[in-house]
Amino acid sequence: MRGAEHRGTVASYIPPLASVPVAKFGLAVVMADGSVHAAGDAEEAFSIQSISKVFALTLALGAVGDQLWNRVGREPSGSAFNSIVQLETEHGIPRNPFINAGAIVVCDVLLGRLQPREAIGQMLRFVRELAGDDTISIDEIVARAEQETGFRNIALANYMRAFGNIHGEVDLVLGTYFHFCALAMSCRQLAMAGRFLMGDGRVDGHRVVTGKRARRINAVMMSCGHYDNSGDFAYRIGLPGKSGVGGGILAVAPGIASIAVWSPGLNEAGNSHLGQMALERLVQRTGWSVFEPRG
Repeated sequence: MRGAEHRGTVASYIPPLASVPVAKFGLAVVMADGSVHAAGDAEEAFSIQSISKVFALTLALGAVGDQLWNRVGREPSGSAFNSIVQLETEHGIPRNPFINAGAIVVCDVLLGRLQPREAIGQMLRFVRELAGDDTISIDEIVARAEQETGFRNIALANYMRAFGNIHGEVDLVLGTYFHFCALAMSCRQLAMAGRFLMGDGRVDGHRVVTGKRARRINAVMMSCGHYDNSGDFAYRIGLPGKSGVGGGILAVAPGIASIAVWSPGLNEAGNSHLGQMALERLVQRTGWSVFEPRG
């Protein structure tokens, strides 16, 4: 992106992500009328990492409804995405489904009804259907690397198991979680997959979730989608969004557009540095912030 000298630092604790060139940048915008606007490396697949938590949350709400909120909260954490600190004082209940601990609980909920292979297959079918693209896949190299280096996530899962908030076998829950994070998608595919959140739960006339549920998922994205950087993202950009340490961000302008941006260099909070800059400029030029007066 022009005018940006500092591009952030790529995630180094997952080896396959450490080798991604920091110069990569892609942007895709899917409008409510179906038109697609793409630029840069928008067709190149990348590891969406924690953006997958949006789709996992959607599946879990479909499976158990609001019972999910008995095991995971809806409040911003104010802590790093892999923090264990709050679990001690809050009795193993993660603050929200978008921090790692919360997403692990979501996976455990899904495994209450499915075997790991079935849950992974369900996720893959879901994002393919949302994006209208059967080429979307899971990067097994990334999944394996996460299993080999995910010591903090292993600690989180076992700690919650000690509080009784993980019901299944920890290894199976984590294996499912790591495979979800290893989904590989391009900006175009990701923006297409986010259309149901832009369209009040509908895609091409087909209802994916109720309008009420889509609005609530967007609300959690707005308040919790960027870890301890969520407030700043809302302040600067004003859109529901979810980031991943692969450098991607999915953002939603309700009723207007689904937006995906990718730049692998991260800021200190683990969010795409250039991606946030691009979204801020886009919103400034379009007035798409949810806080912008309408009509």
